[in-house]
Amino acid sequence: MLQPNDKSSTTAGSAPTPAFGPTSATKSFTTSPEQATIGRSIVIKGEVSGAETLYVDGRIEGTINMPESRVTVGRNGVIIATISAREVVVMGKIEGDLIVGDRVDIRSDGSVTGDIHAQRLTIEEGAFLKGGIDLAKGDKKDSGKPATMAAHA
Repeated sequence: MLQPNDKSSTTAGSAPTPAFGPTSATKSFTTSPEQATIGRSIVIKGEVSGAETLYVDGRIEGTINMPESRVTVGRNGVIIATISAREVVVMGKIEGDLIVGDRVDIRSDGSVTGDIHAQRLTIEEGAFLKGGIDLAKGDKKDSGKPATMAAHA
């Protein structure tokens, strides 16, 4: 139904618009997963929850509940909260417990003060960690070996 109406109106005027219009530009962005970003000047006090990837460059105080997603704390990010997520990457500062389904990655500029409960843990040289570590074996056979090696590093 839409094709006969498009052809009958103006064929020459309609054809270039879809070829070079915003539809082709948005297709390149749809390949990456959805991500929510909390900017440097944003301060949130309370509970943050959702199902998409979260990038924090601001400040969050309270709780973060993203059990199926990745939470990334940028270099300027400060989180004073308990975080429940599938994966956590730390480049900023976290004060609180991490309850993670898969892995925690603390980069060289990252700082974590609190207990970590995860299957895998990576700590780069120069990172700061103060707290307990509880590495549990997952369902996969391979996940037990890297967790054991990372705990001794």
